[in-house]
Amino acid sequence: MSADSETELLSRSRALLAIIGVAVVALVVRLVDLGGRIFHWDEGRVGYWILRYHETGEFSYRPIIHGPFLPIVNDYLFAILPASDFTARLPVAVVGALLPLSAWLFREHLRRDETVALALFLAVNPLLVYYSRFMRNDVLVAAFSFIALGFVVRAYDTGRLAYLIPAGASFATGAAAKENYVVYLLCFLGAAFLVFDHRLLARTSTGDSSRAILFAEVPESIADRLRTRGAGSLGSGAVRYGVGVLAGLVAFLAVFLFFYAPRPDLWNAFGNPSAFPGVVQAGTVGAVTEMVDSWIGGGHQSHEYLPYLKDFLETFVYGAPVLIVFALVGIVVDRYGVVAGRMRWLVAFATYWGVVSIFGYPLATDIQAPWVVVHAVVPLAIPAAVGAAFVFRAGYQAFETRDTVGVGLAALILFASVGGVVAANVDYWNASTDEDKVVLQWAQPENDLKGTLGDVERVAATNDGTDVLLYGTHPPNSDETHFYVTNESNPLGGPSWHSRLPLPWYFEGADVVRTSSPPNAGVENVTADAPPVVVAYEWDRDELESELDGYVVRQHAFKLWNEDIVVFIDEDALDRANQTAV
Repeated sequence: MSADSETELLSRSRALLAIIGVAVVALVVRLVDLGGRIFHWDEGRVGYWILRYHETGEFSYRPIIHGPFLPIVNDYLFAILPASDFTARLPVAVVGALLPLSAWLFREHLRRDETVALALFLAVNPLLVYYSRFMRNDVLVAAFSFIALGFVVRAYDTGRLAYLIPAGASFATGAAAKENYVVYLLCFLGAAFLVFDHRLLARTSTGDSSRAILFAEVPESIADRLRTRGAGSLGSGAVRYGVGVLAGLVAFLAVFLFFYAPRPDLWNAFGNPSAFPGVVQAGTVGAVTEMVDSWIGGGHQSHEYLPYLKDFLETFVYGAPVLIVFALVGIVVDRYGVVAGRMRWLVAFATYWGVVSIFGYPLATDIQAPWVVVHAVVPLAIPAAVGAAFVFRAGYQAFETRDTVGVGLAALILFASVGGVVAANVDYWNASTDEDKVVLQWAQPENDLKGTLGDVERVAATNDGTDVLLYGTHPPNSDETHFYVTNESNPLGGPSWHSRLPLPWYFEGADVVRTSSPPNAGVENVTADAPPVVVAYEWDRDELESELDGYVVRQHAFKLWNEDIVVFIDEDALDRANQTAV
């Protein structure tokens, strides 16, 4: 082995070890106190239906709670570990922690330091960290789509079409997480077209032949084979590529069907093969039809664009300022600094993808939610890695030439960036107040409520009969109904089950027996034989407090602003529960 080969091998080994180390750090960052923040409204909604599926074994795709990945995976997980905030979030945390490893898939198109920098951005960006510690699908679809792209790139780099199989499986897993996998596919196709068009125009303007265009940036091993093979081998090559693409599609369809097929119909079909066509139809065409009807034809995007764009940009600036700065540096450096006038196609691809995401998601999303910004963070991590590595190299070169000013400037930029990322992650860690509202979504209760719910669960464990009464009400100046449902065993049959979230997740998980009262039922009638716990909205506190003698009262923010609830707990029942717990 030549000295150059040994040096290259050592460089690759060090980079790979560094990336593995980054992934370990990412895992630790995501798992520490993962259950510390109380469930968000959306986590409670999906979590409740996961518990119902776990209890009944019946599940079918419901577009309103997005893809079936979390219900299916958490059902298996809850069979091994107790259902809890930590356990429910664990799949997202693990996937988010493994995402930095995908940087290695792009190693042929990035320098070693750029590859490690990409892993770092995917590991510690505050938005990716926060929403990897959140039982929601956005990090999942972003991660699996990015990994799928990486496997496609590896197939392109090496000519090993077997990489298309994990690419198809990974993209299908992302599709099982959330319906915006379609947006990822469109972004990939659009960015690829722009890159090809850019290179076509660039080479045409310099007088290069079409053959040069076709072989531009194709790895030498593939290019050599394509140049040297005669026309006779083109047919066999086309067949090989066709088989590779077909294998990727089969992998996609198999994984897609596994997740989207209804349960227990999927398992029952193994004992009744004649049922398989119906299961396949429901898990493929049927699921896609439901997705299109709900998310494309359902009017979810009927909103003004500019307020959503403003909200998106505000979250982006607060949640990823370091990434934004380095991405801008990386775009400029790669366009004008590495090879004058020639931007690497991967960096261009990621840039186009990221910019389209910034301006496209405010149009595509149905609510103003900070989590959608992760879909711009992931692609722009590539040019950001280029920019950060450039600053690091500039500082190192300045050190070697004893350029004190250059070293100081580079060190200042890098240390400030590290400090900013660490500070943001510490601030957003398990945040649940409106001080961090630019990164948090509005329907987040405050963490203090979690302690009160723990007391409620202990009281319920020592109580016979109904444990909790949810006091039905109308908000001030509104005819909407909150808390009251007509049938506790069928929440969707009631008018206001969603106003309780995330309480149903905690009540269902702890077997809390609950009931509710219709609005205007009369406070005396409702409290005449009240259970040990009464939950109400803050605007009803005074009238209830005067009737519930012997109850402790705790008030908590139910949303980030303008919505509080009060929890009344019978003191004697609480004392008995605490004594039993001891």
